[in-house]
Amino acid sequence: MFKQVIEVYDFLDSSKANGEVIRDILLEKNQKDVMVERIQGDKGKTDFIKIRIPGIKGKINGGNAPTLGIIGRLGGLGARPERVGFVSDGDGALTVLSVAVKLADMVTQGDALEGDVIITTHICPDAPTRPHDPVPFMGSPVDIFTMNKHEIDDDMDAILSVDATKGNRVVNHRGFAISPTVKEGYILRVSEDLLELMQITTGRFPVTFPITIQDITPYGNGLYHINSILQPAVATSAPVVGVAITAELPVPGCATGATQLIDIEGAGRFCIEAAKEFGKGSCRFYDEEEYNRIVELYGRMTRFQTLGNGFK
Repeated sequence: MFKQVIEVYDFLDSSKANGEVIRDILLEKNQKDVMVERIQGDKGKTDFIKIRIPGIKGKINGGNAPTLGIIGRLGGLGARPERVGFVSDGDGALTVLSVAVKLADMVTQGDALEGDVIITTHICPDAPTRPHDPVPFMGSPVDIFTMNKHEIDDDMDAILSVDATKGNRVVNHRGFAISPTVKEGYILRVSEDLLELMQITTGRFPVTFPITIQDITPYGNGLYHINSILQPAVATSAPVVGVAITAELPVPGCATGATQLIDIEGAGRFCIEAAKEFGKGSCRFYDEEEYNRIVELYGRMTRFQTLGNGFK
């Protein structure tokens, strides 16, 4: 995927980066189901983009193969004028848009997947920053609820949420890592199928990162969150797995020159392999029978998808 990663990076590493540029790339590759919507927030504007890559047996073509959602989470691609250049926080968008271009190229070569893939993210070259421990986070021109509204689609049967996750001390690995599966307020076991795909695509032992109950609750409740990687889980009943772009040491989200294209390529290739297998029905994000048993024993945990008591 290096060709696609470099191609997309060249377009995103710009003060003029916008959704129309990415749509034009995909239109040239005969992918016409691309929606771009500019949203103005309190702290600026951003372009939300939604790309539907149809599968041979996918819902778009009247089939019943499951649909994988791949979401690129970020505050922004850049922190201009405070910082010049592409920031570390943009890794999620870079990864998923590279995946979209690669899938489009595959279709032109006769290698369409069985299931549909829906890829969403937003493009903002001049997002604000905000304090966070141990390193500063990128802010966003729009709030998390607006992001979830535009980035989650009801047709997504499972979601990979890709986000730069370098501003912490709990995952000390250069590359990418995956989270346990989160579904409707439950943190479930790590998917064995995804672990298998990770070790195949990396040629190394798979790497996971820890998450807490706080991480799967919505932003705005005053609790600590590792970052926004699992925020899609608060707005869907589909299982969500975080794909974290990671570093050995804490790296600020607003840092420039910190994007490792080799790590983006590896995470993107993993997402594509997951899309292949999920569309065929051979990659499970969770054990449905066990999940139903947990709910039977302990009840539903959807309250963790809300802001909790005291919030209206």
